[in-house]
Amino acid sequence: MTRAERKKAELRREIIDASFECFAKRGYHATGIADIATTLGIGHGTFYRYFENKRDIIDHVIDDLIAKIISALAVENAPDAANTLDEYRAQVGRIAEALPRIFFDDPRIPRVLLFETTGVDADLTGRMLDLLDQSASLTAAYLHHGVECGYLRADLDVDNTAQAVNGMMLASAIQGLRADSSVDCAALNQAISRLMFDGIRAENA
Repeated sequence: MTRAERKKAELRREIIDASFECFAKRGYHATGIADIATTLGIGHGTFYRYFENKRDIIDHVIDDLIAKIISALAVENAPDAANTLDEYRAQVGRIAEALPRIFFDDPRIPRVLLFETTGVDADLTGRMLDLLDQSASLTAAYLHHGVECGYLRADLDVDNTAQAVNGMMLASAIQGLRADSSVDCAALNQAISRLMFDGIRAENA
């Protein structure tokens, strides 16, 4: 990249970050382009050279947040990476450490994803609902693999269990939004893990 291209990419990144901050603090509807521009000390014209409007920028903000979540699922945490119950426990532990760091360390992320986006328009609400469906399908893939390998119960209701597991994590993320809430991630992870493994592991595993 040339120096000019690099500076352009950096400013684009700064606009996305500033928009995320404004949406989390003020709310999507209460945020104007002027708020985002003022945060960065740029003019309206500069903003519009990078993004069409406020609706355009929130799509890029969401893309960025989703990328952060996906980064927690590295190759070693892929659905088919574990072949024994002990390996699956370790895998769940790694994911349980990575995801809370995203949601609890920065409450702005669940606030924007769960509350601001669903109030923008039907298309963005649909996108968030699709994301929840994809998350449930991903969790189900882990469970299907465990059933196939024999370390999870053969009679496991995979799809509904996936919804239940995701529901626990989602409810915890929402609880973390309370200003007076102090989430003990280690205790929370242990509680969810015990609920999971005491109920879904095969009797001989």
